[in-house]
Amino acid sequence: MAATSKGRRVSYIAVPSEIIRSLSSTSLHSLLLLFSPTKKASRPGHRLLALGRSPNFLFSVLFFFALVGILRSWQHLDPLVPCPHLGRSPLYSPELSDSTAAMAADVGGGVEARGEFWQQPDGMGYVPCLNFSEQYLAEGVAATRAGRRKKYLLVVVSGGLNQQRNQIVDAVVIARVLGATLVVPILQVNVIWGDESEFSDVFDLEHFKSVLADDVKVVSSLPSTHIMTRPVQAKETPLHVSPAWIRSRYMKRLNREGVLLLRGLDSRLSKDLPPDLQKLRCKVAFHALRFSAPIRELGNKLAMRMRSKGPYLALHLRLEEDVWVRTGCLPGLSPEHDEIVRVERKLKPELLTGRSNMAYHDRKLAGLCPLNAAEVTRLLKALEAPRDARIYWAGGEPFGGRDALLPLMREFPNLYSKENLTLPGELGPFANRSSLLAAIDDVVCEQSDVFMASHGGNMGHLMRGQRAFAGHRKFITPNKRQMLRHFMNASLPASELNRIVKELHRGSLGQPELRTDKIGRDVTAYPLPECMCEVGARMRSML
Repeated sequence: MAATSKGRRVSYIAVPSEIIRSLSSTSLHSLLLLFSPTKKASRPGHRLLALGRSPNFLFSVLFFFALVGILRSWQHLDPLVPCPHLGRSPLYSPELSDSTAAMAADVGGGVEARGEFWQQPDGMGYVPCLNFSEQYLAEGVAATRAGRRKKYLLVVVSGGLNQQRNQIVDAVVIARVLGATLVVPILQVNVIWGDESEFSDVFDLEHFKSVLADDVKVVSSLPSTHIMTRPVQAKETPLHVSPAWIRSRYMKRLNREGVLLLRGLDSRLSKDLPPDLQKLRCKVAFHALRFSAPIRELGNKLAMRMRSKGPYLALHLRLEEDVWVRTGCLPGLSPEHDEIVRVERKLKPELLTGRSNMAYHDRKLAGLCPLNAAEVTRLLKALEAPRDARIYWAGGEPFGGRDALLPLMREFPNLYSKENLTLPGELGPFANRSSLLAAIDDVVCEQSDVFMASHGGNMGHLMRGQRAFAGHRKFITPNKRQMLRHFMNASLPASELNRIVKELHRGSLGQPELRTDKIGRDVTAYPLPECMCEVGARMRSML
């Protein structure tokens, strides 16, 4: 309340500036006219001016406009920054809050993609093509008539999400080779993360069954007639076995006992199979293994939030402590962090994967180490990724926490993960379920405009295949073996370094690559030529 010179008291109502800005100029003009003093009011407006002098009426009008302003502001809430002030993620920092606030203020719509970085590779007219031969189709009908339902294949798959996906793909192919019904694969409890998710928690089970109905019959469990049957448990299967080996090894026992149990299928099936079986692998990987509805729903939401401001980049960063231990590499954060990794490796030497006689420096120059955040940043800058690029970061908690990501955050402040991109409560149903959380990452990464993995792995391989199958969407393969020695050359000018790095990656941006160029490549990573066909020039002009 404030007193005037004549002793009268006037009431004031505080209205936030955001509300005033939300009102149109016409509304403000009308409001000023309504309450501006006049020397003489005309008779028709006398009653209106009398109301205008009423404090209650003044309060009601201002309250109405304030409410309108609030409702209008709600319509423009930025889904990319659900609760930036909470700082729920280890990525949150003052540097990030400035960038996210700027994004929240930009409610005018998406930003146009600009620059060479967002340009997609030429797919050369290749499209998905899973036309099975008549012989394959006839064999499926014959297997059913011969009693495929009387032979069952039980499979236990292990490892992380994408390692399990690879084994499920192999299980379907082996069931087809043996003419057996596949019992829904059992996901072994992950010894590292303790994830007890079942197949139907991660994947859409009914979709899996229906898509493969003409290839392999899939059932949820053994029938009552076979429950008491003691399954033939195969010993460890050698690496890269052929269909002929599988038939000669298992067919007789499967026909006799009716149930075969297989474990440890990782990389046991040959990558060089007959064309129809290669197509089946693609069909399983790219069509049948669809994630469950809750995973797809949240993953699609996060992808939409990332895309609401334009194109985005997805990074799969392998910065977890166990990755540094297993690869024989060092994170380079500090001498203390490096020593922790060395001690862990000495305690568990069995974790080290391959070439254990190589020193760390030699392993790094050979391209056997993950890129750290500083190296990822240098690569992205050399490839002319714009500073305001939105980046979705997929992966586990980095060793060293937020400090491990600082070089990336300083150069590319619009860095998001599922933890700071979700609304409160959205991740609750997936808490402590590593497979489900990894699946959400997969959905967001698959829909990104550009994808890059810092260190190969099962996710990187499957993402490569998915993006190729979707029309060869941009996929950056870091040329670590040739790039890192230039990074270590301190005398090399930045402009020259960028030129060299761009040249090294000119042919590693997701362009079509024939799997048959190298023996042993997985068709789920390189679906060309078995799973994709080239559309003729005339057909391309019609699309």
